[in-house]
Amino acid sequence: MEELMKKIDEFSKERDWDQFHTEENIAKSIAIEAGELLEHFQWDNTYDKEELCEELADVFNYCFQLAIKLNVDPKEIILKKMEKNALKYPVEKAKGVSTKYDKL
Repeated sequence: MEELMKKIDEFSKERDWDQFHTEENIAKSIAIEAGELLEHFQWDNTYDKEELCEELADVFNYCFQLAIKLNVDPKEIILKKMEKNALKYPVEKAKGVSTKYDKL
């Protein structure tokens, strides 16, 4: 993970793009790329896997860039959120259902 984040950061810095990467701009870019990802499912469930993976990579890339900007470890924040979700969605109540936690 560290190596990947370093490569992403270097790529941006080599191009002097860091000046554009405010937290707000990166968050907007995540939403835009997520929309492009969703666009592959707009009318049906047929999609080109390679194109879909490219959009997914763009979403990941911006998420990692935001983590870099915020100086947080993606693994650490994901695991912390998963712990929180485990309390909200205990297996005995949530298994096999898509009900929101406040309705379980």
